Amino acid sequence: MSFHFQNPMPTSDEIKHKFPMTAEMTASKVKQDEAIRNILTNRSDRLIVVIGPCSADNEQAVCEYANRLSRLQDAVADRLVLVPRIYTNKPRTTGEGYKGMLHQPDPVGAPDVFSGMMAARRMHVRALTESGLGAADEILYPDMPSYRDDILSYVAVGARSVENQQHRLVASGIDQPVGMKNPTSGDFQILLNSITAAQAGHEFPYQGWAVQTQGNPLAHAVLRGSVSKGGRNIPNYHFEDLKRLWDLFRVRQLVNPVCLIDTNHANSGKNPREQARITLEVLHHRKISSEIRQLVKGFMIESYLVGGRQPVDGSVFGQSITDPCLGWEESSELVLRIADNA
Repeated sequence: MSFHFQNPMPTSDEIKHKFPMTAEMTASKVKQDEAIRNILTNRSDRLIVVIGPCSADNEQAVCEYANRLSRLQDAVADRLVLVPRIYTNKPRTTGEGYKGMLHQPDPVGAPDVFSGMMAARRMHVRALTESGLGAADEILYPDMPSYRDDILSYVAVGARSVENQQHRLVASGIDQPVGMKNPTSGDFQILLNSITAAQAGHEFPYQGWAVQTQGNPLAHAVLRGSVSKGGRNIPNYHFEDLKRLWDLFRVRQLVNPVCLIDTNHANSGKNPREQARITLEVLHHRKISSEIRQLVKGFMIESYLVGGRQPVDGSVFGQSITDPCLGWEESSELVLRIADNA
């Protein structure tokens, strides 16, 4: 094979030892975990809002965002659970472009996966320490969850990964809730196949071991819209889409038949300003339908300190270098509106 082996990667135990969890951090995460679990299992009427930048590219900006989110959480604690979106990988359809902190801890520097592993863990530890909020990250590489399983409160599987068997099987062994996004085709049956697999137990090879999992009952759906064969974005947050997903869940008889709505990506056509309108429309659906109220348990929103986007070598602190995001003022206003309509 034409692989060039550069250097061995640190083990998950080595990473955790270098950037450990404290008793206070663990207590904060346990509290966040319980709040999210209660929502997904219908023991709480609150909503989950996973919110933050498209890609966590700058530790200082990400932690500043998480700290602001923590203060906002205090104002909406009786109605919402805010989960900082701290995504350290950036999926790339063609393999080109900035791939996230895991690949490039310095977005304008050379790729350095070894240093990226350290930087990603350090950022997550700092964000939890300062904000007290357990964060969300995405499984892009299936062997990565063990590096942050003690610190995350929510895990996502992306639209291009959800059809991959190893992602599904790994999700079945994760203790945190795992949001399975619908594939880019929009096929709900494929989405439900992934949730069915993640909720079941399996035996498979993983990190040099034969492992056995018990299944993850908190694996659930995330609707992010789809893309037609001609490249047109097709939203799937409308009343008819949600009703159809509810009916399919009932046929499958899966536990915890719930979903989150990703308000960006193909649902908004990557126009971040559409996220507020989409969110309010879905909240209206919840008001007029008891079934949709049981189904929809929250939202994913792409937001950063400064709205829009900039080139990778841009100089605006807290502005996305990947997909455009809502700015903080619009985002905080949207969170308050979600709380008022939850």
